[in-house]
Amino acid sequence: MRCAYLDCASGISGDMTLGALVNAGVELESIQQGIDSLGLPSCRLVAEKVKRRGFQALKVSVEHDPEHAHRHLHHITEMIDGSNLTARQKDLAKRIFTRLGKAEAKVHGTTIQKVHFHEVGAVDSIADIVGSAIAWDLLGVDRITCSPVPTGQGTITIAHGICSVPAPATAELLTGIPLAASTTDAELTTPTGAAIVATLVDEFGPLPPMQIEAIGYGAGNADFEEQANILRLMVGQTTDLPSSDQVCLLETNLDDTSGELIGHACSLLLEQGALDVYTTAIQMKKNRPGIMLSVLCNMEDMEQLKTILFRETLTLGIRYQRIARFKLKRTSHTVETQWGRVEGKTIHMPDGSITFSPEYESCRNLALANHVSLPAVFAAARQAFHTTQS
Repeated sequence: MRCAYLDCASGISGDMTLGALVNAGVELESIQQGIDSLGLPSCRLVAEKVKRRGFQALKVSVEHDPEHAHRHLHHITEMIDGSNLTARQKDLAKRIFTRLGKAEAKVHGTTIQKVHFHEVGAVDSIADIVGSAIAWDLLGVDRITCSPVPTGQGTITIAHGICSVPAPATAELLTGIPLAASTTDAELTTPTGAAIVATLVDEFGPLPPMQIEAIGYGAGNADFEEQANILRLMVGQTTDLPSSDQVCLLETNLDDTSGELIGHACSLLLEQGALDVYTTAIQMKKNRPGIMLSVLCNMEDMEQLKTILFRETLTLGIRYQRIARFKLKRTSHTVETQWGRVEGKTIHMPDGSITFSPEYESCRNLALANHVSLPAVFAAARQAFHTTQS
């Protein structure tokens, strides 16, 4: 599996991402061709080798004629749809802008259709985001891992005035993403960089086991005294780990909710898309026994499931975090037994072997219909699968 690792020791921005991708081997000319098709006047990507605290890196800048246009999301998506980018490149670019638009809409109390892009609607930001989408597609990786992200500290001046670092949209985009401490008095991670990370990264953590094929260094604008202002991108091959993705974990502690209400809440959560729901016995304050109700879900389902938790359990607070999980490849499969067909899944193990997991309901229905024990049907289904594999 081809994977990439983003080492964000000095944060991440759109131009740093572009620089790292080009330095890792993506052709700047191919990115420029895609940018040219957007219809932006005199927009040109310029790459130069620079040094940051003695380390060489590639700085990609966007040169263009002065403009004063402030765009809405639909202006940008129309520009992307009308370009000659590939379908995947268009999808990546629009997903990044949509994620950014949702964050801006939330912090400004408006809708994504009405949100008014300022800095990120300018030519250079459009080129950074669309160029990064093109470059990631051309890089051709199957999984992206990222280190914890530092934001920097201090204040910056944006279109809405002076604000603290991280900027409001950046903080919103980084919700649920592990952050790294930083004492650098600067904006290390920009909204554009945060949007790229929030949209494209599959997991956060240390460098995964990999055989490195290429390393790209993308330079930021400033040259700090305390550290090299560089984004490092490592690209290589790994076959040691199963596929992975990002999910949300919701948790709440309950000591005054009946078992009937908890059971009802669990059923509703599963019906509304929760990946898993489970309870854990815990000891709470004042020596009261209680339970911790945990819900695993996709990030896009978090708000809906959070509402169910508040409504059905009457809890006063819910913890949440984004977590990475490894997944074994699974495919639907059926086997024939002496009592009938059993549905299940084949599971591809890391060592290359394949196992079969019969579905409970399928086995239960056969057991009841044929007046045999449930363990007997499970055993017959597994035996039938092994027979077909031998």
